[in-house]
Amino acid sequence: MSRLLVWYGELGTAGSILRRGLALLLPALLWLMAFLILPSLALVAVAFAERGNFGEIIWNFSLENLSRLLGYGIFGWSPDNLIILARTVWVAFITTLISVLLAYPLAFFIASRKPHQRYLWLALVIIPFWTNLVIRTYAWQLLFAPQMPFARIAAALHLIEPGTALNPSSFAVYVGMVSAFLPFLVLPLYSSVERLDWSLVEAAQDLYASRSRVFFQAILPQTLPGLTVGVILTFIPAMGMFVVPDLLGGAKYLLVGNLIQQQFFSSRDWPFGAALSLGLVLLTLVALRIYRSRAKEVDLV
Repeated sequence: MSRLLVWYGELGTAGSILRRGLALLLPALLWLMAFLILPSLALVAVAFAERGNFGEIIWNFSLENLSRLLGYGIFGWSPDNLIILARTVWVAFITTLISVLLAYPLAFFIASRKPHQRYLWLALVIIPFWTNLVIRTYAWQLLFAPQMPFARIAAALHLIEPGTALNPSSFAVYVGMVSAFLPFLVLPLYSSVERLDWSLVEAAQDLYASRSRVFFQAILPQTLPGLTVGVILTFIPAMGMFVVPDLLGGAKYLLVGNLIQQQFFSSRDWPFGAALSLGLVLLTLVALRIYRSRAKEVDLV
């Protein structure tokens, strides 16, 4: 006779409880299998395939695409791909860093407003999501045009030549990237700042701690969960971004996302594009691993 168990107020056997649990997990498992695991396996398979003369995939597995990813080609070794990979990590890092520096004061500003005013400020943060990213990037192109105030101020400060637009440039890329990802950091940080225990902050101030020590010892540990979520939501999409660098950086600021887009569309080299995508995934996992280890060290301190 099967042993009866009580599970969430219901009486049943271990087998019936196990079957019910599997039934509840099955939709999520099928979703992950269809949209994450199977595409990832297909990406790995295509990365080791070969490109045909007309862009078709030839299932002759080799390490040629990985060699090309590392810079080895028919003309010898070139650092171009590695430079693009390093530039992608750097742009994603700087974008995340600037977003964090802007998100903290903005989150504290919203949290300090009256309760009925906070919804208005949060709505203003969310409003950019109502517009397509491509349209927002084209809007930055118009704002950076030679006849607009931004370009005229930069020309008056002798930063650019008169009558010159601010794009394509690295400055325009960073502005577009930060404006696109800043809400992803503000919202999680705001949720942590709203639940901040101010008694710890006041205790640190009563002990004559400097402003930096108050932040790193009393505020940062309490907001670290929201910061972690915001950094992940910002850094990972920034690594694969290609719309903003393409429109605001042009050919002067090629990132991995742009290189992948070229392989899958204009070059029709799907195997090499898959190899680049695989390298981008590995870079993202390594960066997240480093960030998680650093975050644990801060939490222990």
